[in-house]
Amino acid sequence: MSKTVWQQGELIEVAITDLSDAGDGVGRTDERVVFVPDTVSGDRALVRLVHVKPNYAHGKLIQLLQSSPHRIRPSCIVADKCGGCQWQHIDYEYQLEAKRNQVIQALEHIGGFLKPPVDPVLAAPSPLGYRNKATYPLGTSHTGQVQAGYYEKGSHQLINLNQCPVQDPRLNPLLLEAKQDIQKQGWQIYNEQRHTGLVRHLSLRIGRRTGEMLLTLVVKDWNLPLIQHQAQEWLKRYPQLVGVSLNCNSHRTNAIFGPQTRCIAGLSYLREQFAGLEFQVRPDTFFQVYTETAEALLKVIQSELNLQGNEVLIDTYCGIGTLTLPLAKQVRLATGLEVQPEAVEQAILNAQINHINNVTFITGAVEKLLHKMDMTPDIVLLDPPRKGCDRAVIDTLLQSKPPRIVYVSCKVATLARDLRLLCQNGMYTITRIQPADFFPETAHVETAAFLVRV
Repeated sequence: MSKTVWQQGELIEVAITDLSDAGDGVGRTDERVVFVPDTVSGDRALVRLVHVKPNYAHGKLIQLLQSSPHRIRPSCIVADKCGGCQWQHIDYEYQLEAKRNQVIQALEHIGGFLKPPVDPVLAAPSPLGYRNKATYPLGTSHTGQVQAGYYEKGSHQLINLNQCPVQDPRLNPLLLEAKQDIQKQGWQIYNEQRHTGLVRHLSLRIGRRTGEMLLTLVVKDWNLPLIQHQAQEWLKRYPQLVGVSLNCNSHRTNAIFGPQTRCIAGLSYLREQFAGLEFQVRPDTFFQVYTETAEALLKVIQSELNLQGNEVLIDTYCGIGTLTLPLAKQVRLATGLEVQPEAVEQAILNAQINHINNVTFITGAVEKLLHKMDMTPDIVLLDPPRKGCDRAVIDTLLQSKPPRIVYVSCKVATLARDLRLLCQNGMYTITRIQPADFFPETAHVETAAFLVRV
């Protein structure tokens, strides 16, 4: 029996039964899949098909015919437009359930694991007001007013925000008033189509424990008139603001930050306390956006490893030492590998600040450094970017055979792919999978996998 031919623009009725890893509701009808943003399992919806393929389609929610018991009123007034969050309309308990299911499905379908040992998701203390960093693209309205916000879902139409319910609320005054100051200074807003204008992004960062803040403008070139005067005014106005910086990104690119950041006034960093240690965090430093949940996952890692003080640890993709340094205090020797020289400089400084002397940080590509290491580690910690581990890293581990591996991942599809390679031929087995909610109100999930050599 042939399927009915779907047409772009057609209206269909669909029952939503699942959530995709991109955050869309998933419905199935006529043996085909429909992905529908702004829906949740249990919804029945009237959907307009906007992109049609032979076996699946993407649709737009037109009308809710039946509302899911998991559906709630969003906390944000622009949640239906803004692309910053996908799941403000879903109750938090079901978000956690959906994220655990996302991990299980990836490990089963991509990794090939049968009944993987996935724990319930480590819940965040609060699903709102948690982000310690927010970077907003800037634009202008049709009346010439400076705007800052996130892009509308599936477009480059800017949704103007004066506050954001998922960022630390202490940053909201800076978001509102910095736009007004940019307007007052007459700084030209960057236009990505024409590659004209000066100011591209507004970036705000806060130490959750210290309250110290940084304000950074991403500019097309360094020539921003009166920035010194404005920076001093910001420092006077906001007692918790410790530094104002410029970052220069002169390229036609979707990347937010360019390669160089200059401190204009105050300090080039804020201080943050994490896992009982003090860290210096700069505007362009990678640091987990949910400080408290990152700490909670670190405690799980420490508990699962049950460190005795005589271990040798290698932390690959170590960044500024966020995980390396707390673990170094519990082992005999720790080494961090990181490709970004600036991050290694910060990691070394953070080790000195905390008087941790049994750790070494090395700059270079992990796949090259790991192959050359002249030590046999007891534990290797993997915390790669979203693309996962380079295949050379996996191959080196399969050759060197460290007794234990901890793989921390922000993208479950690449985690599943890499775990499949590590566990092939029965060399390693997974003892535990612990997801953690670093990104409430979104479909993203952080996951720690614990492997032991067979």
